[in-house]
Amino acid sequence: MDLTLLDATELAEGIREGRFTSEAVTLALIEKQQELPHLNAVAFEGHAQALQVARQRDHERAQGTLLGPLHGVPLTVKDWIDVQGLPCAGNMPEHLHRMPSEDASSVRRLKEAGAVVLAKTTVTSDSPVYGRTHHPLNPEYSPTGSSSGEAVLVAAHASPLGLGSDSGGSIRQPAHVCGVYGLKPTSGRVPLTGHFPPIAGLIDSRTVIGPIARSLRDIELTFRILSGPDGLDHTAPPVPLVAGPEKPLEKLKVRWYSHHPEHVLHPEIEQALLDAVQKLEKQGVQIEQCRPPLLEQVMPITQQYWQTAESRSADLWDPWESTPLTGDQLGALYFQWDHFRRTWLRWMKDADLILCPVSDLPAQPHDVPSGSVAYTATYSLLGWPALSVPGGFTKEGFPVGLQVVGKPWREDQVFQLTRALIQP
Repeated sequence: MDLTLLDATELAEGIREGRFTSEAVTLALIEKQQELPHLNAVAFEGHAQALQVARQRDHERAQGTLLGPLHGVPLTVKDWIDVQGLPCAGNMPEHLHRMPSEDASSVRRLKEAGAVVLAKTTVTSDSPVYGRTHHPLNPEYSPTGSSSGEAVLVAAHASPLGLGSDSGGSIRQPAHVCGVYGLKPTSGRVPLTGHFPPIAGLIDSRTVIGPIARSLRDIELTFRILSGPDGLDHTAPPVPLVAGPEKPLEKLKVRWYSHHPEHVLHPEIEQALLDAVQKLEKQGVQIEQCRPPLLEQVMPITQQYWQTAESRSADLWDPWESTPLTGDQLGALYFQWDHFRRTWLRWMKDADLILCPVSDLPAQPHDVPSGSVAYTATYSLLGWPALSVPGGFTKEGFPVGLQVVGKPWREDQVFQLTRALIQP
């Protein structure tokens, strides 16, 4: 049996039932990673430590102890998230030897669920720290960013599960071009404690931590493990994972669109979207085409936000660089952003979900502009949950992703619609 072909849920079941060991799974994944140096997706390997932990998980199981639903399952973590005992450079050469003394809250929760951390993964597809990371299907192509290494390793079966972060599409874009699932949870759903560079929630309400996986059930499992306040991130409130009883599929109201005022959608992505719409219609979903409001504001707000100052430190104000924006300009930016959010909430009052592209393009060669983040940045500005779902392939064999979006805190409905979308 090739253990690298199994998803995290099946690996956990097999370890729990004694069909194979955590050590055997860890060794298989280490061997797989070592077969793929040309992809350059591993930033810092933790193979020796992972084997020690895997043997400990096997010993615990033999003694009748299971830590949680990921007991003995190896996984990988983006090098923007602290893992105790492994470097975290955060894509900055000056921090190449930074060694965190404790885990990020998200990593701690995965470990408490029994997971084994195999490696830290590369950030961005062309980095001054790690070099160039390559698409798993063709090394001449880019996996986009910035959770590049995570999507590459998961797609290449060198990791069953990855932990990434997303500010404007950094989980969803690589998931889309690599053909895997990538979840941006609702802003505040998963604590940002231990993200490096540090994120101040009041300054940046876009950045989230979330999972990348090859199956929806792995995304749902990991989402449950990661979610909830940690007592340290004040922007992570105690919100239930499920808001109420599940609606019948035929009562879900879904809006879909392909149009964006700044971009022309690749025809094969548009066709994948149309196929998905037809599939949902056949299942009785109430789905209608729409033109969302204020799409022309998405990139101007985002680009102006990129000019604001952020701190190097989580405890002291130490900005990376000063902002060119005046106080009045900053005030206007946040007013416009707030108006954008309020407008969308009103517009979605009588609907549940949105189906749209992740990007205007599939994977592109290195040194050629990748697809736009305009479709993903929309939901980063809103703070709404959004899942990149594999939606097919181009004629050249590259994956195409679709984006399923829910209203705030309604990941449960995102998962429900996705299950309908991917069923045979």
